[in-house]
Amino acid sequence: MDASRPPALAFRASAAPPLSTHLRPHLCYLSSVSSAAADIRARFRERSFVVDEAFATALEIMLALQKPLLVEGPAGVGKTESAKVLADTLDTRLIRLQCYEGLDAMSALYEWNYPRQMLHARLSESSGASLQQRETEIFSDTYLLKRPLLEALTQDRPPVLLIDEVDRADEAFEAYLLEVLAEWQVTIPELGTIRARHRPHVILTSNRTRELSDALRRRCLYLWLPYPSLEQEIEILRARVPGLSNQLADRIAHIMQVLRGLPLQKAPGVAESLDWAMALMSLHREHLDARTFEQTLGCVLKVHEDRAVVEEHQAALDFSIGTVTPHR
Repeated sequence: MDASRPPALAFRASAAPPLSTHLRPHLCYLSSVSSAAADIRARFRERSFVVDEAFATALEIMLALQKPLLVEGPAGVGKTESAKVLADTLDTRLIRLQCYEGLDAMSALYEWNYPRQMLHARLSESSGASLQQRETEIFSDTYLLKRPLLEALTQDRPPVLLIDEVDRADEAFEAYLLEVLAEWQVTIPELGTIRARHRPHVILTSNRTRELSDALRRRCLYLWLPYPSLEQEIEILRARVPGLSNQLADRIAHIMQVLRGLPLQKAPGVAESLDWAMALMSLHREHLDARTFEQTLGCVLKVHEDRAVVEEHQAALDFSIGTVTPHR
């Protein structure tokens, strides 16, 4: 995996006509298959999300092949946001499954509304209905609480299913997820097998807190999303923070490049760049000097020990703050 590969990033809301939500209409809408990636880049850019050609092409292939896309990279580079903007671009629903340690299949699939089931059982005791009829009523869609995976399978049009931070889930859940991605159907003992009405557009994200299985990787298309280059980060800042001066965008981007080169416990991502830019604008700071840098460092560094690392490399930061020529 090459961290030097160019990234794709950043976003905004707009009233541009949406891309279609299925392969055939999608390709009909585009002037040609070869222009699909350029069309995706343009529509993401309208929403202030700056994607490079590699990212746009990966999304194009994902839509064409209807295969999940696994996006890996450091935290804060736009993996989660890309799924949100894709759903907006396709004019479809975003369904998000946030993974965490201990997540099990039932929590991701469905639950029964036990309080309502118990209430119905008591109220129906004197109804004269048979036990079988009462059980059928209790274990029906009325009392089924759909969780993200089941919700994605039962939509009337293909949604974007975001399986976020899949690396935080246990291997047992990952194995179950493989079955769902392979068959696009689930079995609920009381209701039987439920098949997907439409195959969702699936994006999985990972911060690589643990290695994912080879089986899951083979099931997916793959994209590595690293930190942006200097020029890309400047473009992202200009797109995402209206009114930000070119000089301030340039300073922020240069400093972020320096910070990511330091041995920090938590390197700042693009999310921190954007927070910092908006904080400086809210403070009406047109220039970034050493005092302002110190006052607003909490927007960028989220671990106390990293401040000591910054102090040890103050010379490099002073250079970025004081002498860098604005990007043109």
